[in-house]
Amino acid sequence: MSGSLGRAAAVLLRWGRGTGGGGLWGPGVRAAGSGAGGGGSAEQLDALVKKDKVVVFLKGTPEQPQCGFSNAVVQILRLHGVRDYAAYNVLDDPELRQGIKDYSNWPTIPQVYLNGEFVGGCDILLQMHQNGDLVEELKKLGIHSALLDEKKDQDSK
Repeated sequence: MSGSLGRAAAVLLRWGRGTGGGGLWGPGVRAAGSGAGGGGSAEQLDALVKKDKVVVFLKGTPEQPQCGFSNAVVQILRLHGVRDYAAYNVLDDPELRQGIKDYSNWPTIPQVYLNGEFVGGCDILLQMHQNGDLVEELKKLGIHSALLDEKKDQDSK
């Protein structure tokens, strides 16, 4: 990880640890666990990644990520106000864990899909967040980034 990318991830991770859990994610986040139907078949995975506008395969759940990279992805989505997404815990299902890696041809978890298209992992999502591409990609999905509202508030002061 490059210096600035690593520092930004560290800030997000520290910030994320202090946020608690509970109702933070709201009703939209569906921590789907191993609801993949016990499988990592290409057809099942194809259906999962296309079922929702935003899909994340992570270690743990959005409320309780089990690795720093999964936590960073959850925090980035939270910063943008993305509440309506499906989250699949790959630790609950070894077949899902390996299957999604094979499906995407990407060796690591977490994995983020927008509108059925593989985006990447933590490093890619963090880079998109930093350079503004994530705001644009969310807009294409009809999702308004909360960071736009924050910027408006700052500009009006």
